[in-house]
Amino acid sequence: MDEDGLPPRAPPRSALTLRLWLAGLGILLNVGAAVLLARADYPFLAVVLALLAAGLVVDLWWVAHRKRRGDPG
Repeated sequence: MDEDGLPPRAPPRSALTLRLWLAGLGILLNVGAAVLLARADYPFLAVVLALLAAGLVVDLWWVAHRKRRGDPG
C-alpha cells in the first residue's frame, strides 16, 4: 500500500512501443494491398499505398532510433 492507502500503480506502458508495432503493421498491410492493387491493374492506388508504406518505414526507423537512445514514453 502507498502512503495514501491505495495499492501501488502499474508501471506506465511506452507509447513508442505501441507506435513501433502500429508502424510495422501498417507497413505489412500497405505493401500487401499495394501488391494486390498492382496485380489488379490499379497502378495509381498501388503507388499511393507504396508511398504510405515508405513513410511508415521512415517512422519505424525514427521510433526505433528514439527507443535505442533511451527516450521515455
